[in-house]
Amino acid sequence: MSKIEVDAIDKQSGSTLTLGGSGTAVTLACGATQTGFGRTGTVDWNTTPKTATFTAVSGDGFFANTSGGAFNMNLPAGVAGAIVSVADYAGTWQTNALTVVPNGTDKIGGVNAQTVLNTEGQSVTFIYVDGTQGWINTMDSTSNARGGTFVSASGGTESTCGNFKIHKFTGPGTFTVSSVSSCATQNIVSYVTVGGGGAGGGGAPFGTTAAGGGGAGGFREVKNTDVDSYNDSPLNGYSTPANRVTVTAQGYPIVVGGGGTPGIGSGQGAAGSNSTFGGITGAGGGGGGGSTSLNGANGGSGGGATCSGSGGTGNTPPVSPAQGFNGSPYPIGGGGGGATQAGQGQDSPFNKNGGTGATSSIDGTPTARAGGGGGGGAGPSAPSTAGGSGGTGGGGAGAPSPGGCHSTAGTVNTGGGGGGGPVSDGTISGAGGSGIVIIRYKFQ
Repeated sequence: MSKIEVDAIDKQSGSTLTLGGSGTAVTLACGATQTGFGRTGTVDWNTTPKTATFTAVSGDGFFANTSGGAFNMNLPAGVAGAIVSVADYAGTWQTNALTVVPNGTDKIGGVNAQTVLNTEGQSVTFIYVDGTQGWINTMDSTSNARGGTFVSASGGTESTCGNFKIHKFTGPGTFTVSSVSSCATQNIVSYVTVGGGGAGGGGAPFGTTAAGGGGAGGFREVKNTDVDSYNDSPLNGYSTPANRVTVTAQGYPIVVGGGGTPGIGSGQGAAGSNSTFGGITGAGGGGGGGSTSLNGANGGSGGGATCSGSGGTGNTPPVSPAQGFNGSPYPIGGGGGGATQAGQGQDSPFNKNGGTGATSSIDGTPTARAGGGGGGGAGPSAPSTAGGSGGTGGGGAGAPSPGGCHSTAGTVNTGGGGGGGPVSDGTISGAGGSGIVIIRYKFQ
């Protein structure tokens, strides 16, 4: 074997230096290194896991450990041929995502937006190509990571249903959108917003005057039918653009309305409070009429009346589709209105039940909400001694007469109306149930 030992090799003429011939492999000896030939298409892995926001270095791979919380990986300034890899160190990206943020006006997959890596065990390699596409992922162990493909958000109690993420707020909070989809239609979120239910009125300790049931909180729903296919209620208002909420990267305050307080003695039940999200309001339900305040109050759904009073008007303030129905004017304690039915009140067959609520599967399970409260029982003759049943969807039942027990409150976080008080000394009517806000969107 021939051997040539030199300190340098240089061309004799022209601009090309050729090593080896056609079909000949040129190799480096074991332990030798090379410079000036560019990268081989791989990265040098940094085996110290990252646990907080960091800036990546071209040519390196990183293990991101989000078990202590979500954070960001900032990409370096884009230069053609730059390469960065990252892998899920602890298998926790599905719970605490890693957000990849481009530098300045650089793009990820043709979009100047961050991308969220939220799949368990995911690993991705990005290479910067040019100013048109920017960083393109050339290897992905589990999914295709593209800048701004889906909405990413946090807040409330979070769950998933297939490719959709659900945020449920049972109290005040903030729905924080960190990134939006490059598909405009996907940025219109689905939601259910229900106001707090009104309380039942207080019954009189004498005579035949029983109190009305509380009206349910206003029920508002939008299901993005261009994107989603869950079973919605009849009140889906997606066809009316004013009902839609198109999210951007910001925080959205959430207000969940409380239920009305009971009518003690013979007073009118208190109205529920409003629930709000993104400019959409589910109005609080109207309180039921009491023996000294005969009318049911107006609200999302109206409270039931008593004696010669009038039932409260539902869908107050008015929206389309209507967020609730009227309370009954039945003189022996009418039922409060529900989301899809007016409060009941009639002698034959005897019925003073609360109006029916609305059923939606926005959170993955068919659930009825916003049922009206039943009217209170009145004596002394049957069947008026019975209290009315609460409407399906969390409405509370009216107490029978003679007393001995309180009327039933509306169910918490359904916006159900409280049951009306009976003719019974010292008996208290049912409080309204608190409201709820649920938000749903496509996240993968």
